[in-house]
Amino acid sequence: MKLDIVAIAPPDFDVDVTLAYATDANLTGRPVYRNAECWLHREAAEKLAAAIELARPLGYRLRIFDALRPVEAQWALWNVNPDPEFIADPRRGSPHSRGVAVDLSLLDGEGRELDMGTGFDAFTPLSHHGRTDIPVEAQRNRLLLMGLMTSAGWDFYRNEWWHYQLFDARRYPLVSDADLPRPMM
Repeated sequence: MKLDIVAIAPPDFDVDVTLAYATDANLTGRPVYRNAECWLHREAAEKLAAAIELARPLGYRLRIFDALRPVEAQWALWNVNPDPEFIADPRRGSPHSRGVAVDLSLLDGEGRELDMGTGFDAFTPLSHHGRTDIPVEAQRNRLLLMGLMTSAGWDFYRNEWWHYQLFDARRYPLVSDADLPRPMM
């Protein structure tokens, strides 16, 4: 299967790639990815590039926690936390497993992550967009991220401030680790 995917890494993309699932600092407590490869479908990569360009003059950079997630990794997450509010059921497929979703945050000019009110993968209602019971600064930061991403053509997932995906994500095929140019698992 020939995939139309792009490696997301400097210098082609001015982003900080910090893949949470390549470390033990994730909900499984161990690395899910053996290799910290960051991929997106070409159409998603183009929208990511647009978001990077929108953030740059404001003095911000994007930090990517996850992008393309092979189907095998989706199963690993589901097996630890089968909560469809936060983890897509792998039988239906995740936008991540199609290479058209990205989990990210914002860094300031000093490289510090902005306060978003919760950490990445904090699977609680406080992670939902539009929360007014988090600090005002975190509300502003979430809205700034949402403004950058939606202006660049991304859709958001209401339950996770960090998750953005292409519209009509299901039209893209699911990707397994064996389909990738370099394996992640």
